Amino acid sequence: MAPLQNDRLLRALLREPVDMTPVWVMRQAGRYLPEYNATRKRAGSFISLMKSPSMAAEVTLQPLDRYRLDAAIVFSDILTIPDAMGLGLYFAEGEGPRFERPLRDAAAIEALRLPDPDRDLRYVLDAVAECRRGLAGRVPLIGFSGSPFTLACYMIEGGGSDDFARVKQLMYGDPALMHRLLDLNARAVATYLDAQIEAGAQAVMLFDTWGGMLAAERYQAFSLAYLQQVVSSIRREADGRRVPVIVFTKGGGIWLESIAGIGADAVGIDWTVDIAQARRRVGGQVALQGNMDPMVMLTRPDVIRDEVARILEGFGPGTGHVFNLGHGITRFTPPEHMSVLVDSVHELSQAMHARG
Repeated sequence: MAPLQNDRLLRALLREPVDMTPVWVMRQAGRYLPEYNATRKRAGSFISLMKSPSMAAEVTLQPLDRYRLDAAIVFSDILTIPDAMGLGLYFAEGEGPRFERPLRDAAAIEALRLPDPDRDLRYVLDAVAECRRGLAGRVPLIGFSGSPFTLACYMIEGGGSDDFARVKQLMYGDPALMHRLLDLNARAVATYLDAQIEAGAQAVMLFDTWGGMLAAERYQAFSLAYLQQVVSSIRREADGRRVPVIVFTKGGGIWLESIAGIGADAVGIDWTVDIAQARRRVGGQVALQGNMDPMVMLTRPDVIRDEVARILEGFGPGTGHVFNLGHGITRFTPPEHMSVLVDSVHELSQAMHARG
């Protein structure tokens, strides 16, 4: 494959020196871009778009053609593994992802089998490979998966939830069965991420979307332990260089020290965390990724630039920071505001790295 022309992201994730802070955003290939909406319309549905390697690669590259981003992230969904396990993923209009066959009893959990990525998730691996070819070394490609616990939440509830009552009933009422499901998910996630790395992903990210709603000791036992299982078992080198691993628990700021201790290279933080404090707490152990509130992107260019400056100053001089939003970019973001964000990060951070 083509040599990497911009390895700023990989270097920052490994806390190596960079000339400026790298920036990418979660959901950067998405509905705020008119070209994405045109491709999705052509595909007919989100599922059809996601399961077409050529179209998935097309939308992955769209923001790179528009903005000076430092990474691409393969266009996919966090719930591909449960779908490959036979739960029947679909998207209801206005409701988000849902499963046709959620896990409603012990027999359903016991019947689950590990998916084979080469067979059951081939469309993702083909998309990864096609993205790498299309990028031609411009920037690194990030692969990803939902975390074992977040996958379990959707698998049990059948979709999103306000209170995750079914998940918590199982967790408190039959913890052994819940652990059995989480162990299966962790093995599936590790195998899946390994396959993405083999197909061409140069960094990988674990999205623990729902771990932050757990009580502290339950987070440690039911989410963090399985994140650690994944991190400790996936491949960490490809193409002669380290493959960085990013872990992001939304709402997990109170557990930063614990998250930093599981062996990942970087920890994502949301906007509820003060980045200066986060760096003091864990910055000597891991890189940090984040953490601007996505709603800032709905304001004005001067407000965006000021908030970028505040976060960069909060992190301070030196390496180990990847600028990102604290969650995914909203579909209502004016596309020109992404240019403001990316350019501001690059321009304002150069002096910080000269000082570092």
